[in-house]
Amino acid sequence: MLTWPAPQIPQLPGRGGPVRVRDTSSGELVVAAPGAAATLYVCGITPYDATHLGHAATYVAFDLLVRAWRDAGHSVRYASNVTDVDDPLLERAEATGVDWRELAVEQTTLFADDMTALGVVPPDAYTGAVESIPAVADAVQALLAAGAAYRVGVPDASGEGAGDVYADLTADPALGGVAGLPRPEMLALFAERGGDPDRPGKRDPLDPLLWRAARSGEPAWDGGVLGAGRPGWHIECAVIARDSLGLPFDVQGGGSDLRFPHHEMSTSHARLLDSGHGARTHVHAGMVGLDGEKMSKSRGNLVLVSRLLAQGVDPMAVRLALLAHHYAEDWEWTDAELERAQVRLDRWRSAVSGNGGPDADATLAAVRAALADDLDAPAALRYVDAWADLSIAQGSTDDAVEGAPGVIARAVNALLGIRL
Repeated sequence: MLTWPAPQIPQLPGRGGPVRVRDTSSGELVVAAPGAAATLYVCGITPYDATHLGHAATYVAFDLLVRAWRDAGHSVRYASNVTDVDDPLLERAEATGVDWRELAVEQTTLFADDMTALGVVPPDAYTGAVESIPAVADAVQALLAAGAAYRVGVPDASGEGAGDVYADLTADPALGGVAGLPRPEMLALFAERGGDPDRPGKRDPLDPLLWRAARSGEPAWDGGVLGAGRPGWHIECAVIARDSLGLPFDVQGGGSDLRFPHHEMSTSHARLLDSGHGARTHVHAGMVGLDGEKMSKSRGNLVLVSRLLAQGVDPMAVRLALLAHHYAEDWEWTDAELERAQVRLDRWRSAVSGNGGPDADATLAAVRAALADDLDAPAALRYVDAWADLSIAQGSTDDAVEGAPGVIARAVNALLGIRL
């Protein structure tokens, strides 16, 4: 699958330091990439109603990680996916009378346009669920052969689905280590987030679907010995991450609503496919709310990036509004957020418009240190604010350092993704 154009990232003097992030599993700050190479997998969109600001906040957050890693001298490989066949997509296509493939292409293209406008670095490997089906079918067959999966021989409530394949969670004693939730909470979230705890024939209500046998009216692919069908959601990400990055890889990222079941289950699948290895670290972005509720496609309470851009909003103001909140924070979107971001953007642009200004070295070091400390973008913005305030107050004086505004403009672009 094609990605979007990569933004130009200016070179900066010196290097950033090791980047620490908060690991969901342990709650501790850990070095995100202990080696020279850094690997990241971020779960991608299901392409309908793209791109709302909750999506954008997640991808901008992990864009900061990619930029900070590169600034620290790592060789970075970043992979992501598009879930271009899944129940919500099929349901939306049916409800709107659009072919599901056309809807997926349209929304994936819109997402790419939004990411381009927001200055998000594209993944090096970008894989659609449909194109991963042969590899996923092979992986499911391997899990069956290893005794880590089983077929359900009875139909579901609709009278179809005999032959569905499920993971046997008893094969993975480490299950639960990502989210750390008690079983009652896991059961509730599993039912809420696409699971089927009441499916007849399952060994355990939490066992996740690996291969959905063909149903009437649904797309299906040849799964070899599995029969016709399509993959489950969690195994897709496990296989795409394995094939794009290898196992183990450094960081698996996404919104906090993916902690369970998606990241718990995909990590379990990866462990079983590779003798115990998945992502070393899990990092989760907070939820963006609107009118007191999480912004989500199912609720329909969405602020879409494309609509803001169509209204003439500067995409850099949108990005600054997102960066004003720490990535792990849950927060509420309001028009005032965007207004404050535009004021900040205008002030920064004014501050870098001259040939000279306050020395930039300390500000560059402070921004780097903030990002190395769990991607603390709000602190980084405050350091740039302080430089901008001093630059505007100082004006053209003998104390102005020639070229300092250019250093700040390049730093803000390279590290924060803000084009001034």
